Amino acid sequence: MFFHVKELQYRAKPDKPDPIYAKKLQEVLGGQFGEISVMMQYLFQGWNCRAEKKYRDMLLDIGTEEIAHVEMLATMIAQLLDKAPVEEQEQAAKDPIIASVMGGMNPQHAIVNGLGASPNDSAGYPWNARYTIASGNLLADFRANLNAESQGRLQVVRLYEMTDDKGVRDMLSFLIARDTMHQNQWLAAIAELEEKEGKVVPSTFNRQYEKSDVAYKFISCSEGTESQAGRWAKGPSIDGMGQFEYVENPVGTGQAPELEQAPGYIHGTPKNM
Repeated sequence: MFFHVKELQYRAKPDKPDPIYAKKLQEVLGGQFGEISVMMQYLFQGWNCRAEKKYRDMLLDIGTEEIAHVEMLATMIAQLLDKAPVEEQEQAAKDPIIASVMGGMNPQHAIVNGLGASPNDSAGYPWNARYTIASGNLLADFRANLNAESQGRLQVVRLYEMTDDKGVRDMLSFLIARDTMHQNQWLAAIAELEEKEGKVVPSTFNRQYEKSDVAYKFISCSEGTESQAGRWAKGPSIDGMGQFEYVENPVGTGQAPELEQAPGYIHGTPKNM
């Protein structure tokens, strides 16, 4: 059960309207790595969690916090749209600069959403549940969560640099700080699970069924050998179960593919023409 508290988790009030920036801010609301994505990802991971209760509780803690971040961004976007469509359009006939600004806003903010936010990205593409991951394997999921927070924080930092509005920057600085915590949180949870299960997902698969001769070979499949200088090409493997080996000139071990002729009802191209 969820309860809504009327006060926002943190301030979300711009200094002045800016419809173009409202369009940009849609990315971290409804984009692939936006707050709606992580909100849904963490909540479904939590609701589906069959592991220790602490992991379920942690996932639902952070998933619920992300609902608060969605509310903050939606509130900020709505306030960035305040007065802009009417007052600035009236001024547009007199000032070509303002006309240019109005031309860059998202028209759906006025036409469809009534000067409000929408679950879309900055290009107007609708939010998609395919952005989310909830596999049931917590180590795999937590690594996906770390990536989501890394990409999300990167985008919020870029948006911070795109505005001089002190009110907007104030809210974004809060979100950036929370993304710092969330990255650290996932790193800690990943380290804890890796200590219990090992680093390779899934840990429950019987390793004797792997083709062990290629399990730790880095295969160079492009021109140049610069990649052999990396940690992944030599020395003990990260999982502690083998030695990395660099293969400069790989040779395939499979057959040369030769497909049978398709039956006549397929109406494909015959082999011998």
